[in-house]
Amino acid sequence: MREFHLPGRSAVIAANGMCATSHPLAAGVALDMLKRGGNAMDAALAGAILLGLCEPQMTGIGGDCFVLHSRPGQDIQALNGSGCAPAAASAAALRARGLAAVPLGSPDAVTIPCAIEAFCRLAETEGRLGLDVLVQPAIRYAEEGVPVAPRTAFDWKNSSETLKGAARQHYLREGQPLRSGDVFRAPGQAEVLRRIAKHGREAFYTGEVAEDMVSALTALGGAHTLEDFAAASCFATQPVEGRYKEKNLAEHPPNGQGATAILLLNILKHFDLAAMAPWGAQRAHIEAEATKLAYDARNRFLADPDHTSRLAHMLSPETAARLAALIDPKRAMPAASPLAEAVHKDTVYITVVDKDRMAVSLIYSIFHGFGSGIASEKFGILLQNRGAGFTLTEGHPNELGPGKRPMHTIIPAMLKQDSEVIMPFGVMGGGYQPTGHARLVSNLLDFGMDLQSAIDAPRCFADGSVMKMERGYSDAVRQQMADLGHRVEVPDTPLGGAQAIRISASGVLEGASDPRKDGCALGY
Repeated sequence: MREFHLPGRSAVIAANGMCATSHPLAAGVALDMLKRGGNAMDAALAGAILLGLCEPQMTGIGGDCFVLHSRPGQDIQALNGSGCAPAAASAAALRARGLAAVPLGSPDAVTIPCAIEAFCRLAETEGRLGLDVLVQPAIRYAEEGVPVAPRTAFDWKNSSETLKGAARQHYLREGQPLRSGDVFRAPGQAEVLRRIAKHGREAFYTGEVAEDMVSALTALGGAHTLEDFAAASCFATQPVEGRYKEKNLAEHPPNGQGATAILLLNILKHFDLAAMAPWGAQRAHIEAEATKLAYDARNRFLADPDHTSRLAHMLSPETAARLAALIDPKRAMPAASPLAEAVHKDTVYITVVDKDRMAVSLIYSIFHGFGSGIASEKFGILLQNRGAGFTLTEGHPNELGPGKRPMHTIIPAMLKQDSEVIMPFGVMGGGYQPTGHARLVSNLLDFGMDLQSAIDAPRCFADGSVMKMERGYSDAVRQQMADLGHRVEVPDTPLGGAQAIRISASGVLEGASDPRKDGCALGY
């Protein structure tokens, strides 16, 4: 139970419906959709589209999404709303320019945005109200403006140097990032959304809107064509699952990195985390070492679904056992790859639950802060840099190539009790996300925390060669980690941001939202 003497927030408890997301205006819009007779999909889509205006540095209609959704008594369904590289994309061409990686702010990093394609499909197949209704709140806010929230302003300042060309006109004010309390307006996006409301996905992927995006890219040397945009498509798929402490964790399959969270928990099963101090060095060390090994597997295997061939190996109990055996409880490994070579020889969030207990777990992103920094001139559509998720290594499953989808960091999740969904959830934060999923599940199941406390709790992350530890850890624990051989840093930006809704056995809903973001959980 929460300590009421200390600062913090309680979980939100409600009976009929609930939304948890990273901005209160989006949560409010989602709840409005539920109250007017929409279902969880309607609410999630309306809230997600608005998030692109509330948090334009994080997401927008120039990005991608992944979605898990479920209805009581039915299997979880997944929809892959991630876009492809253009047909003329070539890793060899980038290697010939002397590049070892896809440049983050280049048109080469821009894959075809597929979120709008996915939203149009889901509104038609799973929603009740229709896309024309769902986009109306975002149209109104785009025209009238959204006051910039504190965390959004923090990110805006940190990422503003990414913006270039037309993007600076659309997303800066007199050349400066917007501050907390400033009002952000996007009349160009309002017009795009009006066209989508009237004509559906064709209004985005063909005609003047598509021409605006293609022109911005080709002016900078991009290989994108109108045919690439017209061919954008999402597709239905099935989740991957893993078991931890009598619960099942369902994740979106590749090209998302959800399998990494399952592998990480499979490794952690081999250690008695529950016997460790929750914010002590021992737990942090074991999780860090397991993270290094799980992410090494991700980097080897996860790619476009048509190019991911070793998923069964990655998720097998035998693989996890062999990786767990590589962990030294007394010393940090310098790098995972050499150790794991023998094992491996043969990768913004909104969740809604409605009164019928349909659950939606939706994550939607432009990747890095302000994506590629490239925006279309007329409409101000900011384009993602998901193509930076490709590798340029020749022959690698995730090598940049024509029409391929890159490995994605964004992953929605659901926790199940037997066959029933008991908690849709997500943890934002780029590469941190699989670690964040495993940490949240462990906080709940190993340490019995309530949902809000499990989200509030301090985080750490073995991010490459750096051990990032939030200020919630004590100096003594950070020193103990350094003594184990970790290169410890306190990050300027907190690690990720989580939202979750737990469905109790009685049917009551418990929602929680991360204080690291501006958002909240709202129910009725």
